[in-house]
Amino acid sequence: MDKRKKFGAFAGVFTPSILTILGVIMYMRLGWVVGQAGLIGTLLIVLLAHVVSVSTGLSISSIATDKQVKEGGIYYMLSRSLGLPMGGAIGLALFVATALGISLYIVGFTENFLGIEVIRSFLNLDTGLNSIRIVGTGVVIVLTLLGLISTSLVIRTQYIILGAIALSLISIFVGFLWEPASNPETVLMFPATDSLPMATVFAVFFPAVTGFTAGVAMSGDLKNARKDIPRGTLGSIITGLIVYISLVLVMAFFMPRSVLLNDNNFLMHSAWIGGLVVAGIWGATLSSALGGILGGPRIMQAIALDKILPKFLAKGQGHNREPRAALIVTFLIAEAGILIGDLNAIAELVSMFYLTSYGFINLAYVLESWASSDFRPSMRIPHWVGILGFVITFGIMFQMNPLAMIISLVLMIGIYFILKRRELQLDLGDVWQSVWSAMARSSLHHMDRKGLEERNWRPNIILFSGGSQNRPYLIEFGKAMVGKHGLLSNFDLIEKQNENEKALTKHDQADKESTVDTEIKGIFSRKQTTTNVYDTITNIVENYGFAGVEPNTVLMGWARHTKDPDKFVQLLNDLQNLDMNILMIDYDKRKGFGNYKTIDVWWRGGASNSHLAIQLVKFLWLSEEWKESSIRIMIINPINDQKEIIRKETTEILNNLRIKAEIKIINNEIEHKPLYDIIRVESINSDLIFLGLPSFQEGQAKNYIENINILCQNIGTVVLVGASSKI
Repeated sequence: MDKRKKFGAFAGVFTPSILTILGVIMYMRLGWVVGQAGLIGTLLIVLLAHVVSVSTGLSISSIATDKQVKEGGIYYMLSRSLGLPMGGAIGLALFVATALGISLYIVGFTENFLGIEVIRSFLNLDTGLNSIRIVGTGVVIVLTLLGLISTSLVIRTQYIILGAIALSLISIFVGFLWEPASNPETVLMFPATDSLPMATVFAVFFPAVTGFTAGVAMSGDLKNARKDIPRGTLGSIITGLIVYISLVLVMAFFMPRSVLLNDNNFLMHSAWIGGLVVAGIWGATLSSALGGILGGPRIMQAIALDKILPKFLAKGQGHNREPRAALIVTFLIAEAGILIGDLNAIAELVSMFYLTSYGFINLAYVLESWASSDFRPSMRIPHWVGILGFVITFGIMFQMNPLAMIISLVLMIGIYFILKRRELQLDLGDVWQSVWSAMARSSLHHMDRKGLEERNWRPNIILFSGGSQNRPYLIEFGKAMVGKHGLLSNFDLIEKQNENEKALTKHDQADKESTVDTEIKGIFSRKQTTTNVYDTITNIVENYGFAGVEPNTVLMGWARHTKDPDKFVQLLNDLQNLDMNILMIDYDKRKGFGNYKTIDVWWRGGASNSHLAIQLVKFLWLSEEWKESSIRIMIINPINDQKEIIRKETTEILNNLRIKAEIKIINNEIEHKPLYDIIRVESINSDLIFLGLPSFQEGQAKNYIENINILCQNIGTVVLVGASSKI
């Protein structure tokens, strides 16, 4: 039984989120933003920043109402949606950003703390770097001890801080509305004449809205994460938006530009009670740091539970399974940042990590809602919300700092590939299988509607290898042809001893033990039982595939020693009637494929056969084995005077096909040499020979096979080509 103390939407999600949202930017930089951008510009900045937070908050909420959200918050969501490698990369980046964010908040607190003269005098410190390090180290130790003692204690401490922020806001609004310190003559509607670029001003403000995910990190400590995360997250975002817009309005109406631009502590002077503002600043910075101390270790603990990080980081202590080991690591990273003292150099990079995680949250929602059949959230939002959040997030990153964006993405891509190599997988899988299925479905629909274009033709081969171990050369040739573009389905036909023998199930037909390298894209293996090989081949060719990716080519070994020539020739006739490209390989076991250097295409048996052979050579050139080979177009000329005309026409055809080839025309008007003799002389040293498949002669099956056997005898490996009408 789980005896952990659980928290609701207000304590577990809303409170840590709103305390991070109403942070140091609100107190120390919002006035400067208004002074730079004016009322209209600042409202646009605030609204644009909240487009990111609202869209991401809605995406988080929708995902949370579909899945059981456990420890790790955002990391858990992303890893269960996008998979462990991508989720782990983003989770690690988010953890580091959260830990360094603790340093930023504490340094901000320390600067304000030491800015009070009474405190400096009492502690005998100054505002220098060493003093910031000393006070900051003391603060992070105290906050870490609070986290080690009890999450409940930290939660209760946050109530006090929330109260301090609320009182400070009351004091600020009372001071502006009832006791204004100044009355500017005009409202600050437009940017200052010498204002900084809006992207720079936006970059200063944006960290103010990055805190809405602080509560999501507490997912493992919530009573009902599916309800609490949407309520707490969206509640904190809306509350923060109302507070910021209200403050922007009163600052633009009641404060002069010079004060907003030059005095970061003007709220202390204009507020009803200045001490409440100091309490609010301290509360805001310390609460943000506490939010990181609560959330960061839980992200690391969740990552370790998935075996991405060392096992000891996954251990929890007590009834609440407090991640104390992960908290120590978080403390060390935060302390390293404090010892640096000036974190301006890494502040934008930290923001990039946050923004990247927000972008991928929106991407995860879009993919889940578009592709996953298992995605059934109780809170469903339109697809365009997630798309908008994803696009704007990366647009903002580019505007803020393109170099920092590139660095953060490169780091996360590097982590992704490291985790990918470890082949980490979830038992329940991820969304990518659904994404590929949805993409395939959409692609097939468009391919079927548009139809086949010659320039986009590629081989979609059905291979009957007779057992891949028996005829490995067929597998080798098929793989070389499909390469990076085509498809190959290798059928291993298993003859049944009798008709009553049980057929293979659909699951068993997927040949997982095939020697074909099915890791190569576009290559698939299938087993199938049969009592009649020829009929089964015809049935497979006739029925295999579906609209958009129908097979167009059959690849087999030439049946030089067939026991049933009539059935074999009938099979060839059936394949031709089905309008399939036919490739029959007569393999020379002595020469094999030679040195993979010279390919001869004999321009005979119909122009379509030659055209298909040349197309196939183009695909062979994309393979590793044949990429250095050259092609010769071999033409037997029965009329010697036509030689130059034939060369000119052939050259034009090759130019149209963008093929560089040697054209060799053999005059045969006088000698009338047999075809075999010519081929034997000209192609004896070639590594691969393409010949057009002769026409079938009914009732002459045995002679037909014998004639082709003679034609191909002792000249090397030959591919007999019979083209369909669509090539």
